[in-house]
Amino acid sequence: MEPFLPWIIVVFTMLFVRWVGSRKNKLIQRMLNWLPAILLAYILPATISAYFGLDYSQHSIHSGSKLVLIPLAILSVMASMTLSQLKTIGWKPIVIFLAGSLWIAVFPVVYLLFFAPSELLDNFFIDLEYWKGLPPIVGSWIGGSTSQLVLKEVVNCPENVFLTILILDSILVNIWTLIMFQSVKRSDWINQVLKIKNSEPPKEIHTDKEGRMSAWWCLLIFALGIALVHYTVPSFIVQVVVLSLLGLVLGNAIKPWNSAFSLRLGEVSILFVMAILGLKLRFELISFESHFIGFLVLWLVGHFVFMLLCSKLLRVNTAWVSIASMANVGGIATAPAVTAAYKREWMPHAIVLAILSMATGTFWGLLTIFLIENWVI
Repeated sequence: MEPFLPWIIVVFTMLFVRWVGSRKNKLIQRMLNWLPAILLAYILPATISAYFGLDYSQHSIHSGSKLVLIPLAILSVMASMTLSQLKTIGWKPIVIFLAGSLWIAVFPVVYLLFFAPSELLDNFFIDLEYWKGLPPIVGSWIGGSTSQLVLKEVVNCPENVFLTILILDSILVNIWTLIMFQSVKRSDWINQVLKIKNSEPPKEIHTDKEGRMSAWWCLLIFALGIALVHYTVPSFIVQVVVLSLLGLVLGNAIKPWNSAFSLRLGEVSILFVMAILGLKLRFELISFESHFIGFLVLWLVGHFVFMLLCSKLLRVNTAWVSIASMANVGGIATAPAVTAAYKREWMPHAIVLAILSMATGTFWGLLTIFLIENWVI
């Protein structure tokens, strides 16, 4: 029974998280706004393990997750991205979006360089290894949970740092979503202040729901792809890149590809990975530093201001700043919700930007790692 206990805990966690997520109770939904499914899936196994005095931090379940579930999450999420839909948005909103991504990826590097050498950099970011928490934040804000998990593994982020980041990230994103709701409603006023008159609407997005490939065929192709990459590519970082590119090829080269199934599979895979990672977590190691919280707030506010400046230079409707920010920081659920507060017709475009965010987050995070390792530490 003992060897199977970690799997039992993980499966129980998954069933509980899915059950909670399906409840229509307003109180539960409010709770999930501040304790999202991915965070709940991470904390619950740790809580069970701590209560019963169990330690599965070295169990083989973790190698199985890295071998199968993480590659599956990468491949399935990337395969849900359709490049042809980007053309309908127009290049200016995409530039605004990419500017926001660039700020998220590069700002922490500039910040650390500014304080180098200093006690803050040496004692906090390097000695306590908080710098390893920065790439997962980049991955979370740009790419979402998949990128966050991949970058955690790439940079080997300590569990206590990772949970601290997850909690702060959840709180900040919820507050940021409220701010973006208010911002997008005032876009016309901001346009007047910045003297932006260009409000050309994007082209309508048409989705073809016919001819979708069977989910079983998708699973078979995913299995073959993961096996091929595993046996031919030894480096985990290179595997991440190859799987990402392979996912893009599958989603765009195979005409009847089932993108909706790919996205759902990716979401489930991510929850499984988070539940398994939760078996490593130790609550007593968690700490919150005020200057780190201030750094995160500055990072996020700067992201918005930078996109606003780009919007002014390109003379593009500032509504795209709020929409692009939520596509980056929020994701596929909150981006269209914020967009609906301005123009419901633009909701499909927000979804496409959110999917673009999911497709590029890992690459931005790898850039952050490269810059920090080569320029800062």
